[in-house]
Amino acid sequence: MANPQVEALLIEAGAIMRGHFLLTSGRHSDIYVEKFRILERPDVVQALASEIAEFFRIHGVTIVAGPTTGGILIAFEVARQMGLPSLYIETENGQKTLRRSAVVPAGAKVGIVDDVLTTGRSVVESIEAIARFGGEVVAVGVLIDRTESDPEFGVPWKACHQVSATSYAPDTVPDWLAEIPITKPGTRA
Repeated sequence: MANPQVEALLIEAGAIMRGHFLLTSGRHSDIYVEKFRILERPDVVQALASEIAEFFRIHGVTIVAGPTTGGILIAFEVARQMGLPSLYIETENGQKTLRRSAVVPAGAKVGIVDDVLTTGRSVVESIEAIARFGGEVVAVGVLIDRTESDPEFGVPWKACHQVSATSYAPDTVPDWLAEIPITKPGTRA
């Protein structure tokens, strides 16, 4: 799916929001991508997941993993399209981990997926979790990239769409943004 088509779908679905947002990373932004407006549209998830599935095939992925919450849905759909199993990375005691007796099969080549990439923290923590369980992450795929600079994951990565957005540390929020009441969306407590 071409990026103009993706952007039109995101706008139509109400996924791109404007205001003053406190992001899960602790940074502030005037643009927020509400992943649930994407995840509630199976047609959109299926189309974006097919791009990630093609990328993962190139890199020899044999199992797909995603962090809670949105990454789980994407992992399932990418794995379904590839005919592979999926793993779900959860948070326990503040650390990303595999739970519910999940294991990484020996020799597995893991593809990590996530929904919206802002700082890369969730992806990095997911890569670390897979490594603790003996897995080798070989590629990363995300639905939306809203980073300001390319993150270093140590493996090839792909975003289905990029949203140009600036985020600010709490002590560098510009006056024009500080005047707008803060909304705190997101899933990280």
